[in-house]
Amino acid sequence: MSLSASLSIQEQQFLDTFWQAIETDQFDRMILSQYKGELEHLQKMTLRVISLNEQKVLSCVYRYSTQDVTKNYALNEAVEQVTHLLGDCKQANLWTGTEELQLKKNKKKAMLTRSQLKATTTKVVQAEQGHDRVKQRYVDQDSVFLQHLGITDAKAQIIPSMARKWKQINKFVEIFSGALKQIPEQASGLRVVDFGSGKGYLTCALYDYMQKHAQKPYVTGVELNPKMVDFCQNVADQSQFDQLDFFQGDVRTYAPERLDVMIALHACDVATDFAIHTGIRLNAQMIMCAPCCHKELRPQLQAPKVLAPMLQFGIHAGQQAEMLTDTIRALLLKAYGYETKVFEFVALEHTSKNKMILATKRKDYAAPDQAVLAQIQALKEMYGIQKHSLELLLNDQWDQQDIGCKC
Repeated sequence: MSLSASLSIQEQQFLDTFWQAIETDQFDRMILSQYKGELEHLQKMTLRVISLNEQKVLSCVYRYSTQDVTKNYALNEAVEQVTHLLGDCKQANLWTGTEELQLKKNKKKAMLTRSQLKATTTKVVQAEQGHDRVKQRYVDQDSVFLQHLGITDAKAQIIPSMARKWKQINKFVEIFSGALKQIPEQASGLRVVDFGSGKGYLTCALYDYMQKHAQKPYVTGVELNPKMVDFCQNVADQSQFDQLDFFQGDVRTYAPERLDVMIALHACDVATDFAIHTGIRLNAQMIMCAPCCHKELRPQLQAPKVLAPMLQFGIHAGQQAEMLTDTIRALLLKAYGYETKVFEFVALEHTSKNKMILATKRKDYAAPDQAVLAQIQALKEMYGIQKHSLELLLNDQWDQQDIGCKC
């Protein structure tokens, strides 16, 4: 193994330990952070070994400020790749089966520290994984798609750095499974559209769950980022999810003819309203939304006199606008024939937006509920709201405008 002559003794020791851990199957994960190289907006890299097509590879998740990009490298290329990345980072952390290494660099020197992992650490991790294996029954831990997404390793064990994501996936499928029991079965199969599918964690999990529970799923993930679309489609193909496909676009450009389940998690600003409108218009039996980036009502908000002392503070006004936005959304769903719940959902990775709006279609719906519409009007008048996009869409009063925010 040849190392760059420009590396310090500490960096060489770090790389030697890394390669030894790879060869002895003791490598857990590595995080390279404080990146100072040429790749713009790159924040950090997380590396782990996964199995693809029955062959181990080094999977590296490049975390940018706006997206994650995953690249896989053959193990015989791993040291060269890590050497190159290490030279552009000020800090590196390596976990093996027995120890943790931390390498920190400044302009003058590099410092390498080692700490032995306590014997109980491995036992605790194994106990937690064993507990999850019993408790989490909604997604099978040995499902092949989890390996392709980097959630599990070649032995179907949860990768420690993905434990939080694993819990989120199961919580989401748990909510979905409960709502699924409330809607009628579709003899021709269940049509599901996931707007803003991202890296496909939840999209793949839903497909896998329905396929294993006597459903006939036809699932489409809709995502603006073409690289994410290609990645997800590759995962679906490798997992043999024949009726799962991914479409490059958004709620405006993808127009299904039929929709049984509409999902929109973190669709920016009024894109959530467009997604809900699509679900209502196509008579979706289930609508699941986790709204974010509430901006439409904030500049319209006029504080009622009694609330003026509270809403003079910007953070309170923002929270009030958010609550009012989602209350009107929930009431409009109720008015148009849906049993609607608003509750806290386990936060998706790196976000505090954890509110879920879950709606299932009532069988007795005939026409919009005027009493509920009157409640909405009273709220709008109280806060001086002139425009709410979902209401305008449902009334065919929307004029063409941009639906998204640049956040």
